[in-house]
Amino acid sequence: MKGTPALAERMGKILTSGTLQVALDADRLRRQGVDVVDLGAGEPDFPTPVHVKAAAIAGIESNFTKYTPAAGIAELKQAVCDRYQQDYGVRYDTSEVIVTAGGKQAIFNAMEVLLNPGDEAVTHTPCWPSIPEQVKLAGAKPVLVHAHAEDGFEVAADAIIGALTPRTKVIILNTPCNPTGALISEEALAAIGEEAARRGIWILVDLCYERLIYDKVPHNVCRILSERARDLAVMAGSASKAYAMTGWRCGWAIGPAPVIAACGVLQSHSTSNVCSITQRAALAALTGPQAPVKEMLEEYRVRRDRLHEWLSQDPRLTCRKPGGAFYLFLNVVGALEATGIRTSAEFARTLLDDARLALTPGEAFEAPGFIRISYATSMDRLREGATRLLEFVRRRERTAVATGA
Repeated sequence: MKGTPALAERMGKILTSGTLQVALDADRLRRQGVDVVDLGAGEPDFPTPVHVKAAAIAGIESNFTKYTPAAGIAELKQAVCDRYQQDYGVRYDTSEVIVTAGGKQAIFNAMEVLLNPGDEAVTHTPCWPSIPEQVKLAGAKPVLVHAHAEDGFEVAADAIIGALTPRTKVIILNTPCNPTGALISEEALAAIGEEAARRGIWILVDLCYERLIYDKVPHNVCRILSERARDLAVMAGSASKAYAMTGWRCGWAIGPAPVIAACGVLQSHSTSNVCSITQRAALAALTGPQAPVKEMLEEYRVRRDRLHEWLSQDPRLTCRKPGGAFYLFLNVVGALEATGIRTSAEFARTLLDDARLALTPGEAFEAPGFIRISYATSMDRLREGATRLLEFVRRRERTAVATGA
């Protein structure tokens, strides 16, 4: 009798999500009754706005519970177009929009539609873990261009352009960036867009944190790409972060009609439509009051500033305040040297085991020596998490000195 057949070879090329693994480990301890401070999750702690939930309930009560078009209901696609016209001054037609199960599916669809085996996709690190893994799933090769802490992790146009080769099919950008919160400058984006247009290279931009930018800095990604590379630019957005709708699973992609149509064909054979009730909720989010977005952003700003202040008490824990998203990307190299811990991955594991504090190691983002801290949680839990981290470093340092480690 033959043994169990092997899994598809593609599964040997991709890695487990480091961010999801932290959530699983923290949840396992919580179910055991352990008081874990979880600052690893990239998820707003705010409730979904009331008017959004009311729209979902109304959808259920009116029996809006059947299949919808695979690419999304027309009203929601129009709402996406209207939102981007109002916020960024760009005009798109509903044929240039697809509604997806979160921003992750929007990006995945685009990767599958645009990349062939043997192609290269240039992106920047530190990066969201799913980006290089989705490139690999499409049979292509991720080419990683490193952004640097001393530059605030800003993406440099010359570095991206310098990584392009005849095999480059797609440039993938993420701004504000997960995990660093860094924003790509309009000047850098314009240079990249112009070079992509000159060479005929697609640009895929992850804009899932686009509504969470703290300062009034020039950052109209949509307008710049629309003006310089409209026929080559695909933009992925999401209701998850801006409207505290992570579990609802609703995102979208905006781009050239042929690309969006191809994404629709792909989606029709995979997940089909996003949940009908979710689409009604997202419609209310995009067309209704935007005050909840501003309120959440202001609260994130206060949390960011306080957490940064608390952690700055230890000079071995350093980072710049992020321009967007809701993460501090903390340099822990000094803490590693002081404690004798070898890597940031080991640091995060030991921190969870000893101090019951869940953080995401930089290795998950192609950035060893760093730790991502989410401040999408209450001020009390942030204060407790910061206290546990500071005490952990001091305690482990004393142990390292005592043992000569």
